[in-house]
Amino acid sequence: MVEIKTWKVTEPYLDLKCGLGEAPYYEAIRNHLRFVDIKKHQLHVINLTVGPSSLKTIQLDMPVGVTADIEGIDSSEKILIGGKHGPAILDRRTEKYELLGYFHDNRGLDDRLRSNDGAVDPQGRFWIGTMNDFHVGPPQAEGTLFRFDNDLKRNIIREGLTIPNGVGWSTDHKSLYFTHSAEREIWKYDFDVKTGDVSNGKVWYKHDGEGEPDGFKMDEEGNIWQSIYNEGRVLRIGPEGKVTGVVELPTRATTCPCFVGTELWITSAQEEEPEKYPESARCGGGLFKVDVGAKGLKEFEFKYTGTKKL
Repeated sequence: MVEIKTWKVTEPYLDLKCGLGEAPYYEAIRNHLRFVDIKKHQLHVINLTVGPSSLKTIQLDMPVGVTADIEGIDSSEKILIGGKHGPAILDRRTEKYELLGYFHDNRGLDDRLRSNDGAVDPQGRFWIGTMNDFHVGPPQAEGTLFRFDNDLKRNIIREGLTIPNGVGWSTDHKSLYFTHSAEREIWKYDFDVKTGDVSNGKVWYKHDGEGEPDGFKMDEEGNIWQSIYNEGRVLRIGPEGKVTGVVELPTRATTCPCFVGTELWITSAQEEEPEKYPESARCGGGLFKVDVGAKGLKEFEFKYTGTKKL
């Protein structure tokens, strides 16, 4: 029987009441952590050397689901973001963004959707999922998983998704993992690192619980650290698809983890049932951290080969 290690977090490191905190990203060169609030259209940045008092926020006019660094560009100046209508470049100095492409050519469909989670692959291509925006109501199967190549060519990987979520790669870059939250599944695909093509997809992990798998990160030993929304947990899932560890948090609305050294930093959202779960509501939307004794894989940078000046 697999021994399950447990870590417990009791209070948020930063209690900023995000509507939907997501996409934590560690800027190692500056020891900064950035993350988004999808509902409130915000990008937050905190200097981990200074602490909570260093929090700075950029207010945008659209939801942002994920961010990434760009090869050859100082990330303190510009970063890649997954915007409502497509990938964009955000100038952090002016707080303005420029759209680089669209998820859909149909503007009506485009309005119904927004970006969700995503990641950059080992060859610098940008993978991102879309789902219904909040004004549409409960998510429907209108989402898509896209791959934007280095020249920003748009490729449809999988359609008919309700809540596409975490994307990541195995330590040897031969497999791609993808979380479909609504189905409570993590899929595993054979991954061709040269072309970016995926094949032989299968359900690698099926969650048995009321919560939904949300964002995840991979550690150096090939474990996936999978946040479970509405359960207040992050699961460590071994390479064989078995749970080997659990991080317990005081809010049910855990969304996405990120490694900072051996610490796991975890975003969260507003509690959906505050009267039923008052303790979860008290801590919901906070930023949490816990030392789990493991290090994460380094994030890849987007490698742009197009002709447009970024």
